Amino acid sequence: MESVQLTLLLLVFLVFVILMFLRKIPALLALPLLAFFIPLISGVNIVDIFTFVLGNGATRLSEAYTIAIFGSMLSIMMQKTGVAESFIKTGAELSGDKPWAISLVMLLLIILLFTTLGGLGAIIMVSTVVLPILASVGVGPVTTTGIFLTGLSIGGILNVGNWAVYTQVLKLQVDEVQSFALIMFVLMFVIAVVYITIQLYKDGHDINFMKIGTYLIGIVAIGFLIWFGYGQIPVAVSGYLDKIFSYIPMILKYVVGAGIGFLVLLSLIRLFKNEEDGKVSFTAYFIPVIPLFLILVFGINFIAAFIAGLLYGFISTYRKASLNILIRSILDGGAVVMPAVALMLGIGMLLNAVMGPPAALMESFKEGWPVLLLLKPVLVAIKPESAMGYVILFSLAAPLALYRGPLNVWGMGYGIAAIFLAGGMPAGAIMGLLMAVGQIQGISDPTNTQNVWLANEMKIDVQKILWNTLPYTWIAAIIGLVVAAMIFY
Repeated sequence: MESVQLTLLLLVFLVFVILMFLRKIPALLALPLLAFFIPLISGVNIVDIFTFVLGNGATRLSEAYTIAIFGSMLSIMMQKTGVAESFIKTGAELSGDKPWAISLVMLLLIILLFTTLGGLGAIIMVSTVVLPILASVGVGPVTTTGIFLTGLSIGGILNVGNWAVYTQVLKLQVDEVQSFALIMFVLMFVIAVVYITIQLYKDGHDINFMKIGTYLIGIVAIGFLIWFGYGQIPVAVSGYLDKIFSYIPMILKYVVGAGIGFLVLLSLIRLFKNEEDGKVSFTAYFIPVIPLFLILVFGINFIAAFIAGLLYGFISTYRKASLNILIRSILDGGAVVMPAVALMLGIGMLLNAVMGPPAALMESFKEGWPVLLLLKPVLVAIKPESAMGYVILFSLAAPLALYRGPLNVWGMGYGIAAIFLAGGMPAGAIMGLLMAVGQIQGISDPTNTQNVWLANEMKIDVQKILWNTLPYTWIAAIIGLVVAAMIFY
């Protein structure tokens, strides 16, 4: 009986994934259908499927799509007030014809921000700054999205908040996680530079490969000098530096607070003067930056930050029709992002289908969620015993990180990690597996909320992102697995 269930489960998963790959059925319909059939085959009754999987799953990502709606309102306001168009024109004039250099700078900015930031709200906030700049230098929409997602994933590698599962579930030491994370960081950065170079060439830009090679050597040299120089700082001096750095957050709060106050004051003066010369005020260029600083420096809630952005946008672009523009931005913002919201409903359902409902609703499943129970014996049986087997098995299986599949950390991934650990697989190898294959999930997976939102914002099919980035992320996963096998087997 179990073998029949497993065969059907794999068959249904593959059928729906292939249909989505080939665009024969939209993800909007495929994900809820997949969410229905996976638990049904695993033995969950129809009433529980409708209650715990479809019904409860539809609200699982409620915070994410609420944030997306508010972010869309701010984006629409920037478009209706002419700020976005002016922002792009100004960016084009200042940057000139340097798409590769601008793309690399934006990549570095995204990486830096997302070593600490996380969540869809932060992604929307940063994208309102980055996307127009990349568009202003002629970077194509698919390439722009790929650069953003790659930077997001690379930053996530060094985001210590993401290391908790490795230290808590796998019982690894922080330095073990850190050393492998640094290796993956370097690997992914090199692949990101290759991605930018190839994609810009495909987009029709002239690429000076010799100059790019020189830039890369310079970046590596500067990084080495910084690392080596810091290591040579005497302990006494290092202590003073640490003390100075400890005051930075407080100083930033005063500086940023004063800056925001000054911008608001200038906007209010303009508002009361009732100046309407048809030009976009320079204070309006800070509309996407104000919420970002409120989150980064003051730790304000994402939705509250978006509301603050809307209010600042209202006063910094004030004209006779501003109230109507604000109302239309609120209404149109919800409408524009609705395709992404609808897809997030299906993603939430699929999450509940593979991981089970929240613990508070699991009373009916005291032995565990049937989907994971069904897979457990198979996973224990296929656990690799050698480094070669580890690399071959998971290199071939790496795409199973897509569509909330077995290797997706936001699907069955963590449950499978626990099963492999119980079966005797080295904890470091499990970490290497999740971190390496996680690049496919983090960048290419069409069921990521960030992929859905960015595709919606850039007016492209979310499947195009998958096809565009998968060759790069799959190569990164394979190299990461090889490195993990060398270290942990």
